[in-house]
Amino acid sequence: MTSDGRRRVAITGIGPITPIGNGVDGLWDGVRRGTSEVGPITRFDPAQFSCRVCAEVEFEPRDFMTPKKAHKLDRFSQISLACAVMALADAGLTPDDVSGSHAGIYTGSALGGIEFAEAQHGVFLEKGIRAVSPLLALSVFGGASSCNMAIELGIQGPSVANANSCASGVIAIGEAARLIRSGETGIMLAGGIEAPLAPLTFGAFVIIKVLTSRNDDPATASRPFDTDRDGFVMAEGGTMVVLEEWERAVNRGAHVYAELLGYATTNDAHHMTAPRPDGAQSGRAMAGAIRDAGLPVEAISYVNAHGSSTVLNDSTECVAIRHAFGDHADRLAVSSTKGMHGHALGATGAFETAITALALDRGHLPGTTNLFVKDPVCDLDIIAPGGRDEQVDYAITNAFGFGGINASLVLGRAR
Repeated sequence: MTSDGRRRVAITGIGPITPIGNGVDGLWDGVRRGTSEVGPITRFDPAQFSCRVCAEVEFEPRDFMTPKKAHKLDRFSQISLACAVMALADAGLTPDDVSGSHAGIYTGSALGGIEFAEAQHGVFLEKGIRAVSPLLALSVFGGASSCNMAIELGIQGPSVANANSCASGVIAIGEAARLIRSGETGIMLAGGIEAPLAPLTFGAFVIIKVLTSRNDDPATASRPFDTDRDGFVMAEGGTMVVLEEWERAVNRGAHVYAELLGYATTNDAHHMTAPRPDGAQSGRAMAGAIRDAGLPVEAISYVNAHGSSTVLNDSTECVAIRHAFGDHADRLAVSSTKGMHGHALGATGAFETAITALALDRGHLPGTTNLFVKDPVCDLDIIAPGGRDEQVDYAITNAFGFGGINASLVLGRAR
């Protein structure tokens, strides 16, 4: 318990399905490998679009659930349940350990089951309503992720699914941590899931000109903080983490990857797609998370940046970091991992929370893949491709989304 009476929060399980690898070892191997997994779109014909690359995941749903269950779930819910099953197993827990009212689930997703909905709309137009899957109404809403996990695992505690754009996963984890801190629950599954790779959905992002057009070399298409960045690369996937009350985790001998110390969220109140130019509110989210952690800004050594590879976001985030850290900004190590795994919208912040926890646990700070020539406006210590072996005690991870939604988490090395 902290000095102000709040319970401490441990991260004891990680369940990732990402373009760079699945499971803890697969994800970390992908981070250490440091190469991009962006490639040509294979899920639909992208010929009409200016962007024709993405970052897809590979997983077999039946490795995590019965064939009957896999048949009943769309890709969004399949990924959700698979991530939850992996996270529990990684934490050394069984469904019996979380069934009942003492555990809960918080998830985040920008678009929920939109991929399946789009496919079923095509069926409707071609064959009429009688041909539409009766599972559509049960799959399209964002809460299908948390509800399917709850049903499968018997979790009867708080269950919330948010749709706070690209900040969704971080907000889910932060809000879940609040429940543990307050004593309302002792254990939470939390994270983000996204399955957005469908033609109309993808085309909507093309129309607003936020995706890269670097189709000739997919491996270098996502390049955070680079002077030649031209847009983000859409990805899919998910990550769920197990959060536990610290004493509970220690008493059962769990491995603690990191301690979740602080969380804050703000809104730019500025524009639906463009970040506030002065970075004031995204900086305030970082400062708020650090204050919530009870730390001075000088304690933070590493920033896992949102770093989406868009022209406006990356430079504005650097401004925001200076808002939050002042002179200490020059002593921070900063990197974005989206050059490796792309941007899976609401799931990416969950990817990156897991990566940050592993960086603290394993003494290696991820590099910024495809950083060839750093944008002079991004005047911070941006970690070069390949990363660096360095043990730090405290780190912050950021997620910024459409609508000006900002969220930050502070993690500490387990002690």
